[in-house]
Amino acid sequence: MAKINLPNLSTAIKTWGRELGFQQIGISDTSLMQAEKHLDDWVSKNYHGEMDYMVKHGKKRSHPESLIPGTKRIISVRMDYFTEDPVETQAALNHPETAFISRYALGRDYHKVIRNRLQKLCTRIEKEIGPFGYRAFVDSAPVLEKAIAEKAGLGWIGKHTNLINKNAGSWFFLGEIYTDLELPIDSATRAHCGDCIACLDICPTQAIVAPYQLDARRCISYLTIELNGAIPESLRPLIGNRIYGCDDCQLICPWNRFAKSTQNPDFNPRHNLNSSQLVNLFSWDEKTFLKKTEGSAIRRIGHIHWLRNIAVALGNANPSQLITETLTRQLSNPSALVREHIQWALNQTHLKK
Repeated sequence: MAKINLPNLSTAIKTWGRELGFQQIGISDTSLMQAEKHLDDWVSKNYHGEMDYMVKHGKKRSHPESLIPGTKRIISVRMDYFTEDPVETQAALNHPETAFISRYALGRDYHKVIRNRLQKLCTRIEKEIGPFGYRAFVDSAPVLEKAIAEKAGLGWIGKHTNLINKNAGSWFFLGEIYTDLELPIDSATRAHCGDCIACLDICPTQAIVAPYQLDARRCISYLTIELNGAIPESLRPLIGNRIYGCDDCQLICPWNRFAKSTQNPDFNPRHNLNSSQLVNLFSWDEKTFLKKTEGSAIRRIGHIHWLRNIAVALGNANPSQLITETLTRQLSNPSALVREHIQWALNQTHLKK
């Protein structure tokens, strides 16, 4: 086989990636020792909560060559997903009777969108050089995607622990290709958070306990998506109308004034989920929930947790006869978890009257 011109191939990969809809592509090596130490410290404090998958794979998360033998480089990509004016997003968040869903989950499941594009990129590389070793990931395996993207020059990990790009903010998804191609590596960028602590101050549950330190057990995204049982009562009033994830730390970040709206229709809101009323969403039975969330990341939490989350939000809304009636109709729900959160919500509405 002819010798591959790796620098030329690297340039071509970035061009092909942009043609496939990625806004940026970077390449890193597999050394993640600093990220491994940060992960070990985070886990030792139990900040991962019930997310056992963060530890069950041992060191494979921070040793890519252990996860996929032969890996020498990682191609990291980012894809913008924000679809609306931030003013509209903030307005939905400020309206207690409107359900707030993290903006990444309003459209088609990003796992499917990005994985499909990554496979096309790999196929294009293969067409150019012949068979090579690779495997693509989209938040679907023990991969330290933010640390990898940071090394590849796609941005820096901010104080809220999300990746920030100086020219594009943080409203984007990440994906990776582990490969045996020894491509030239890109340089990491410097951090630009400076003295800003806006994300720490704005966090509704004070989950960002220190710069670059997130206690997931307090994070609304964890509480509404990852947590399987009851949401701690002390945190329920702080959740407000957020029924799936939380975007406060991104909305306040000054770097997001440079964010660009995506032109990808896959991420456009479905079923008016960017502006739906809590009482309407709470009325969905399981069949409706499955139908309305088909092809969406929201489906992964299941109908029970969907109702649990909305019950909390209804308890935080301004009391009304409609909300009381809506909650009361579900008091006979087969799930004890749902009934408990409904009763809490009803108690809240009574206390506010």
